[in-house]
Amino acid sequence: MLESSNYLTPREIVAELDKYIIGQNDAKKNVSIALRNRWRRMNVKGDLGKEIMPNNILMIGSTGVGKTEIARRLAKVAKAPFVKVEASKFTEVGYVGRDVESMVRDLVEQSVSMVKELKKALVEEKTAQAVEDAILDALIPPLKSAPTTNNSGEYINSDHELNEKTRERFREKLRAGELEDRKIDVTVDKNSGNLGFIGGAPIDEGSMMNIQEMISGMMPKKSKKRKMSIEDARKILVEQESAKLIDMDEVKDEAVKLAENSGIIFIDEIDKVASGGSKQGADVSREGVQRDLLPIVEGSAVNTKHGVVKTDHILFIAAGAFHLSKPSDLIPELQGRFPIRVELQSLTENDFKVILRQPKNALTKQYEALLGAEDVQLSFNDDALDEIAVIAHEINVEVENIGARRLHTVMSHLLNDLLFDVPDVIGANAQIVVTKEMVHERLSGLVKNRDLSQYIL
Repeated sequence: MLESSNYLTPREIVAELDKYIIGQNDAKKNVSIALRNRWRRMNVKGDLGKEIMPNNILMIGSTGVGKTEIARRLAKVAKAPFVKVEASKFTEVGYVGRDVESMVRDLVEQSVSMVKELKKALVEEKTAQAVEDAILDALIPPLKSAPTTNNSGEYINSDHELNEKTRERFREKLRAGELEDRKIDVTVDKNSGNLGFIGGAPIDEGSMMNIQEMISGMMPKKSKKRKMSIEDARKILVEQESAKLIDMDEVKDEAVKLAENSGIIFIDEIDKVASGGSKQGADVSREGVQRDLLPIVEGSAVNTKHGVVKTDHILFIAAGAFHLSKPSDLIPELQGRFPIRVELQSLTENDFKVILRQPKNALTKQYEALLGAEDVQLSFNDDALDEIAVIAHEINVEVENIGARRLHTVMSHLLNDLLFDVPDVIGANAQIVVTKEMVHERLSGLVKNRDLSQYIL
């Protein structure tokens, strides 16, 4: 998964991000360069490549302008393991930043899942054959006595011949999907559950996982038989048979390498742990969280149940609104680990107009697909979309700027009655056209009412 084919050029990366995110060209440019630099580092000749560290990014912007979406889409473009954490989580009682290593453990788990899925795809044919044989064995068990054949390889014992012919007939029905509702007995592993510990000193999450895994490995594996349909049994058998064909040690080694070289950790709400210049009360806790984040971001070795992971080349993207604090309120050491700062712009009225039309996952396309599932055709006039954009932007300006998320509340208020009436009042094959007049009629109350308390997220 580290081949050069997975690494697009910066312009290609921006083009992919443009399909889902409107505007914020400066942020897209910087993340595309950071992603391409990974491929460049891995292709540097000699030992110098080990010394080249990623330029971590600090994104500054109010909620709903695309900070999280840029990082999430970037990980999908790169086919890289991705984890999003809230920096404020580590200020909760009992955390106080002590176990910030959990973000790296989560990243490795994500990486293991990705490599495992890739390996499962490689053995898909062998797995399908093994699953088919296992289902046939449950339907028509093979005879236990050894078959007797003549010199031509034909069965002499008629029972074996009949058994084999019956199995082949059922195999054809199985492939045709005629037996999906038939019940069979399947042996499944019995989950023993997590082991708890009472008393003693507190144990961190990583040590707890290792102790649980060690003890569960010493205990005998329990299994039980369950009766279920072939359709449901196939899902369980696919997991069981693919596990037999996949070398998990190889998966773990590849997953650790993938996490170290391609992993992306997105730290949201970083502004919530900025101390704001004060050194009393909760601010001391916040600075402690920053100091615990520092070794992870600058490069350290973290123990996980899949092996030791070095964080030197993991790309960290931090984000925050910084309404009540400034990036300079972070401790200097942590500021230095996020050398690239990108300020994301608030969305304008024109941005809203484009957001409603262009992205692959535009809200209008989502609602059209939802009603399309009921065989109802929904469409929007251009002037209606413009009016929705105007109203959403106006509410953001007058009440609270929550960016593109405002469109969710506006669209929901506009279409809720229609969604309620389908299919009871509005039947299949109906056509609904949203016009500017309909938008005015249903949303005029939103604009006139300055309180709008029920629409504020």
